Amino acid sequence: MIRILVDSSTDFTMEEVSAKNLYHVPLTISLNGQDYLSGENLTSDQFYELLTTGEDFPKTSQPSPQAFAEIFEKAKKQGEEIICVLLSSALSGTCQSAHLAKDMVDYDGIYIVDSLTATIMTRVIVDYGLTLIEQGKSAPEIVNALESIKSKVKVAAGIDTLEYLYRGGRLNKATATIGELANLKPVISVTEEGTVSILGKCIGKNKALQFILKTLNSKELNPDFPLYSVYAYGSENTEKLEEKLTNEGYAISARLQLGSTIGAHVGPGAFGIIYVEK
Repeated sequence: MIRILVDSSTDFTMEEVSAKNLYHVPLTISLNGQDYLSGENLTSDQFYELLTTGEDFPKTSQPSPQAFAEIFEKAKKQGEEIICVLLSSALSGTCQSAHLAKDMVDYDGIYIVDSLTATIMTRVIVDYGLTLIEQGKSAPEIVNALESIKSKVKVAAGIDTLEYLYRGGRLNKATATIGELANLKPVISVTEEGTVSILGKCIGKNKALQFILKTLNSKELNPDFPLYSVYAYGSENTEKLEEKLTNEGYAISARLQLGSTIGAHVGPGAFGIIYVEK
């Protein structure tokens, strides 16, 4: 039997984890003097409520090797093969913890895929893996397919406020203040190296929405994969984006919520799309 293991940065709810028969390893979120297991005792909505009402900026800690090793030992005893699809190694040490755990357990039935991305993009990769399991593919075949598709899963997301980039140390105070005064709305993406990059700097929300639409129009999409709209906390901005996408003839598969791993930096009003290129 082949099963997929995810960390909480994929932003699957625990109900989805159960329905999809996934193994789940949470990252730890430290906020306002409390430690939470992301996804398990802290939902995305609860996270944003704490983020927007408190003064502290959240700290994210990778899972320990032991957290992976416990699952790996169980799989070894049961004769299961596990494919781990994990948060970008450029953003977290989660993959490193999994590799250390694999060495500890000494079991060849463990495969580790560095998604080189995060949040809903990783979900797209995982869902593709689940489809391949249903089709009866072997674990090595599935891993090769996931490695091939992961660089084609893309995001274009607009940031509604610079406050959280500043609070997280990504912008200095002067830059953030000037940007807010200018009504700057950056549009971000994730590079093939797994790091966050700025696609464009737009003045005003409407220009950011148009920029995202223009970005999508310039790509050749793979029709075998979903097109997701995404939001952080409050979907008003995403609803405006969806209206533009629908008017252009795009079919949106679902609207999904960005969780704490990315949400801490993009802030509550973020909006965007996730798509797969040919």
